[in-house]
Amino acid sequence: MIQKAVITTDLILLCQKCKTLNQLKQIHAHLLTSTRPENPYAVAPLLSAAAKHAPWFPYACSIFNHHHCNTFMYNTMIRAHAHYHAPLAAITCYIDLFNCGIVANNFTFPPLIKACVMLIDHDSGLTGRLVHAHVVKFGFGDDPFVVSGLIEFYSASVEIGSSRLVFDKSHEKDVVVWTAMVDGYGKIGDLENARKVFDEMPERNAVSWSAMMAAYSRVSEFREVICLFRQMQEAGTRPNEAVLVSVLTAVAHLGAVAQGLWVHSYAKRCRLESNVILATALVDMYSKCGYVEAAMEVFEGMADKDARAWNAMINGVAMNGDARKSMELFDKMIGDKIQPTETTFVAVLSACRHAKTVDKGLELFDQMSTLYGVKPRLQHYACVVDLLARAGMVEEAEKFIEDKMGGLGRGDANVWGALLGACRVHGNVEVGDKIWKKLADMGVVDCGIHVLSYIMYKEAGLEFEAKRVRDMISEGGMKKKPGSSVIEVNGVAEEFIVGDLCPPQAQQMLEMLNSFCKMENLEDV
Repeated sequence: MIQKAVITTDLILLCQKCKTLNQLKQIHAHLLTSTRPENPYAVAPLLSAAAKHAPWFPYACSIFNHHHCNTFMYNTMIRAHAHYHAPLAAITCYIDLFNCGIVANNFTFPPLIKACVMLIDHDSGLTGRLVHAHVVKFGFGDDPFVVSGLIEFYSASVEIGSSRLVFDKSHEKDVVVWTAMVDGYGKIGDLENARKVFDEMPERNAVSWSAMMAAYSRVSEFREVICLFRQMQEAGTRPNEAVLVSVLTAVAHLGAVAQGLWVHSYAKRCRLESNVILATALVDMYSKCGYVEAAMEVFEGMADKDARAWNAMINGVAMNGDARKSMELFDKMIGDKIQPTETTFVAVLSACRHAKTVDKGLELFDQMSTLYGVKPRLQHYACVVDLLARAGMVEEAEKFIEDKMGGLGRGDANVWGALLGACRVHGNVEVGDKIWKKLADMGVVDCGIHVLSYIMYKEAGLEFEAKRVRDMISEGGMKKKPGSSVIEVNGVAEEFIVGDLCPPQAQQMLEMLNSFCKMENLEDV
């Protein structure tokens, strides 16, 4: 028994050192000639090493299919299939384990439940419920990792009541289980219950804080993310990469660059800059705060740039008005053989829109599907419509909607708004009137669209039409989302919303504004 353990430990270390598949095959050949081939303890480390690398995975399948397997080997394959997004293969592997009379253990079920989550859209969660039954039957209903997996499964099935039932019935709630429940509520937008569970947690780790921050971030409660991050620091919990990404996302939306600089400094001290997701978040944050050079410095320092990193940088320079640089980056991305995505084309089409390079924008739109295999979405059509409209080509934009999209009914508020906005700016009331009437007949109730139409009619002196649109807005109870602005003072981001008199300093601010108005009136006298 001792000798077997020593041999297994040596094999694990040896397999972990393999840099190529050929090296792994040499170890396999040696095992076949020096040990009994049916011995699963000898083959298991080899299978584990092969399953961890995507290019080697077919060889792992070959090992699995040609050797006598134990529970560990089945678990390895179930986990690998789930990791490589092959849920049916993971389920089939478990059924094979069950039919062969091999006993499952607590490590079998977490990856199996993960596979069930992937199948929810195909089987409405039936497979997951059957696996849950097996969990109970085999006595793993209190294992923290199994419980957290089940909570995630039922949350993904939008059965939060079942998630809560699993949570409440668990007798051994560790930080993993508590965090899963916070994340479950967070993913369905139930912030009240997510925060209630979070506040009741007997202990929290970085993942717990990250789950709560992500919940706030999903509903754009970015100030709460920053506030939570401060509380985390006060609690002495060291942030992980996920926490820092959530904070950077909040900083980017609030413009609280001082917090962003602290996160960047912290990432440097902890040598986390090599994390491509964190580095991409830094690029996005600096770009949205107007620090394009800092964003470019982070981007250039990235060793492995994926499509998201390129998208962040292309979009960053585009939103800061450098369309030429945006196109240069796109060309470099293609030159580096990185496959552009839907987000890439939103960025480059937006750059063309700001630069008013109509021909280039239309060329890129045509190349999306024909050259790069990316199917255009509504946001891409909206970019092209806006591109044509901003260039004063209102009739061409209308024709594009009819020919490429199949008519106004296939569009959304962004498409309609781009066209109506152009009609207003260029004084093309004839086309604008036709568009608004079509949208009204379709029953569109988007407040922004009707406000644009009202302003267009008002500026054109068409009072009767303007009043008709205004009445429709009132009768439909449409409300435009109020505008807001954010200012950062001493590292604290303060948001001000139009018409909001709730902040304690609101009265003082109004008095100050009134005094400025009086001073201006005195100067006029």
